Amino acid sequence: MRVLGIDPGLTRCGVGVVEGVAGRPLTMIGVGVVRTSSDADLGDRLVAVERGIEQWLDEHSPGYVAVERVFAQHNVRTVMGTAQASAVAMLCAARRGIPVALHTPSEVKAAVTGSGRADKAQVGAMVTRLLRLDAPPKPADAADALALAICHIWRAPAQNRLQQAVAAHRTSGASRAPGAAGTPGPSRTPGAPGTSRTLKGRTA
Repeated sequence: MRVLGIDPGLTRCGVGVVEGVAGRPLTMIGVGVVRTSSDADLGDRLVAVERGIEQWLDEHSPGYVAVERVFAQHNVRTVMGTAQASAVAMLCAARRGIPVALHTPSEVKAAVTGSGRADKAQVGAMVTRLLRLDAPPKPADAADALALAICHIWRAPAQNRLQQAVAAHRTSGASRAPGAAGTPGPSRTPGAPGTSRTLKGRTA
């Protein structure tokens, strides 16, 4: 499984590609940051992010894209920029038919470090250890992107089994529903238990 992790941002959009399967050593294929100038117009910055992500998709051909789920923050301007960059990343992947997964920061931290409250230094240290790197990737956005990819590789099998179980449950439930093909509906025989009818002013 090859996953492109994307830590969305307008000024720095972290990108990292990891390959492997759950339960086995993982390999970093590439890591970097797509940068834009804060002095540029918003439209131009979004185009720059798109082009940067497209280059990574062209070069590494990932089978999945993992993007950090955006949460509201006190700084509205920051969260808006992050959300816009996230949308661009999802658009780039969807246009190519690549499945996209969203993971919350706490999910990523818990998957990589074992604690959903780990700080960036702890995440960077664990990413370095898990991928057998000589030093933590810089800046932190790059390390976060790799952490997203690792998180998805480890969580994907469980998520797939859960989705399959839910789909199977819905299918079996629909086949047993009253009125479904081959399934008789409830009996409407007059006088059957649970029904009532009025006879000459009294209820039978």
